[in-house]
Amino acid sequence: MKIAITGGTGFVGKQLTDELVKQKHDVYILTRSPERHQDTSQVRYVGWLKEEYHPEQELPQLDAIVNLAGDSLFGYWTKTKKDRILSSRIKATENVVDLIKQMEKKPQVLVNASAIGYYGTSTTDSFTENTTASGDDFLAHVTKKWEQTAKAAESYGVRTVYARFGIILGSEGALPMMTMPFKLMVGGKVGTGQQWMSWIHISDVVGLILFAINNNQIEGALNAVAPNPVRNKEFSQMIAKVMHRPYWLPAPSFAMKTVLGDMSMLVLKGQHVIPEKATLQHYSFNYPTLEDALENIL
Repeated sequence: MKIAITGGTGFVGKQLTDELVKQKHDVYILTRSPERHQDTSQVRYVGWLKEEYHPEQELPQLDAIVNLAGDSLFGYWTKTKKDRILSSRIKATENVVDLIKQMEKKPQVLVNASAIGYYGTSTTDSFTENTTASGDDFLAHVTKKWEQTAKAAESYGVRTVYARFGIILGSEGALPMMTMPFKLMVGGKVGTGQQWMSWIHISDVVGLILFAINNNQIEGALNAVAPNPVRNKEFSQMIAKVMHRPYWLPAPSFAMKTVLGDMSMLVLKGQHVIPEKATLQHYSFNYPTLEDALENIL
C-alpha cells in the first residue's frame, strides 16, 4: 500500500512508519521541513503546510492517510498554549481534507488521531464508542472540534476513522515522566489515586491504526485503549512492582495543580474507556494487561 502520514516524525508516527516499512508498504511523510530528512527506498518526506509546498503534485495515488499532526499536550497550559493545541490540530486536519479534495483518485480511508478526552472525565462512568455525548472541558472541546473537522472527508467518499488514543505507553510520551519519581525512590499515587487511567501500549496503537486501515467495517470513533483500564493507585503500584522500587509517597492534588496548572487534569482526572469496537471486530491486543505492557517497556 501507499500511505501518507502527518506527524510522522513524532512518537507514534515513527513507530507506525517503522512497522509499515517492515510490512513492505510505501510511506509518504508530510512535514514542514522535508529538507531535514533523508528519503529511503520506502520512505519519502513531502513538504506541506507552507505556501511553497504542493503535496498534491508530489504524492502518488494513496491507499490511506493517517493524520497524527498536532502540538504536544505537554507544557504549561497558558492561553497561548491552549490556542496552539487546538489550532494546530484543526489546521492540519483542514489541510488533509483539502488535500483529499484535490486528489483525482481519493484514498480509501483517513485515520484521524483523536483522544479519549472526548468523553470528559469521570470516576464512575464507563465509555464506549456508543457514547455519543462529549464532555464539557477543554480537551473534550478540542477533540470534538478535531473530529468534526475530519468528518468532512466523508463527503468525498473516504471512510473516516477517529482513533481516540488513551495514555500511550512507550519509551517516549507520558511514561518516562510517570516513572521518574519511582527512579528517585519517591513514587506513589497521584492525587486521590481513584482516577481511571485508560492506557495502551505503543505497539497496540500501531496495531489498531493498521487494523483500521485494513478493516472496512471500522469507521467513526475507535477507542485506541487496552481492554483493562486501571485506577491511578493500581497503575502506580504496578510501576513500583515492575521497577522494584518503593511505593509510598503520594503526590497531592494541590501540588500537581501548582506545578502543572490546568494541564494537571491530565494526571488528576481520567475516564474508564472500553475498546468495544476493536473487541467486536476481533482485534487481538499484544499487551492487554498493564503488567505485561510495563514489563515489556521497563
